[in-house]
Amino acid sequence: MNHKCELELRSFFLVAFTLYSFISAGQVTTPKYSNEFLAIGVGARALGMSNTVTSNVSDGTSAYWNPSGLLGIPDKYEVSIMHSEYFAGIANYDFIGFAMPVDTLSHIGFSVIRFGIDDIPDTRFLYDANGAINYDNIQFFSAADYAFIFSYARKVPILGGVRFGANFKVVHRSVGSFANAWGFGLDAGAQKIIGKWQFGLMLRDITGTFNAWSHNTELVEDIYLQTGNIIPVSSMEVTLPRAIIGLGRSFSFGSKIGLLTSADLEVTFDGKRNVAIKTELVSISPMVGMELNYSKIAFLRLGGGKFQKIKAFNHETKTSWQPTFGLGVKIKKLRIDYAMTDFSNNAEALYSHVFSLALGLNDKGDTGHSEK
Repeated sequence: MNHKCELELRSFFLVAFTLYSFISAGQVTTPKYSNEFLAIGVGARALGMSNTVTSNVSDGTSAYWNPSGLLGIPDKYEVSIMHSEYFAGIANYDFIGFAMPVDTLSHIGFSVIRFGIDDIPDTRFLYDANGAINYDNIQFFSAADYAFIFSYARKVPILGGVRFGANFKVVHRSVGSFANAWGFGLDAGAQKIIGKWQFGLMLRDITGTFNAWSHNTELVEDIYLQTGNIIPVSSMEVTLPRAIIGLGRSFSFGSKIGLLTSADLEVTFDGKRNVAIKTELVSISPMVGMELNYSKIAFLRLGGGKFQKIKAFNHETKTSWQPTFGLGVKIKKLRIDYAMTDFSNNAEALYSHVFSLALGLNDKGDTGHSEK
């Protein structure tokens, strides 16, 4: 056996042993809502259209929605950033992404997502040794989730120009110094444009995304024993796969007005969820959206999704859905987007304001880079 094969075997057994250690030391769970911060969405354009961009995304947020869309970026380089706040500013959600070409058929991208709650008071030492309250003993910590996404997209001419893309993502979750988790997973996507029709497919967590949790139990053991809580142990959490199928159609009204209509179906495989279509095996959540543009400079966006049945205290059941609204403007190579989610309070969730920027960059003398 040569040295290279020996190293590959050692690496394989090291990974296998690590996984086995977590499984045997703790427990493996597949919760229905695992890594939910990765289900929120990025970019005000997409959120203003109720996330219906699987088939038509073509900017720096493609790494999240469908990595094959990186091939549609009109500039050689693009930087995208987003900021939004949830729960009256308690939680902050941020995204930054960068994309560039490798050659005429390939693109790569790198993205970072953070969802966090900061300045959480740690009151374990609020009382001093004499039993008196001492506010100076209060410390603060953050509970934050991170995703680092490495993307690759390639156009395959022999398949009629179908675009394919894949993500390798690393997930890190931390709760101060009390607990943290590391995980990894894979996504895959594809897009195809036929005339004015656009088709898209996104497969999230196709191998299952694994989060290995470790806990500093010595920090909370005394308090947990006093309050009768179960002391946490190391565990493995698996995020199950889901599929998003997208369809879009563009229309022109004269030389300056354009309209894009789109619809997505999100399919989950973890049993019955509170969505529009549900069975014991799969659940399907439909979403619709539209984007009206004037000379591709000014944009108006609307969408609707997250249809649910909500039971009130009087036992009456009503249908809840989340409408979305967005605006955008493009100034040369800079695009500024805004979205308001649930702008009419039809859903149980509170509305949120989302802002994002996208900046295209070209080499001196370069007129742009586009696969469209």
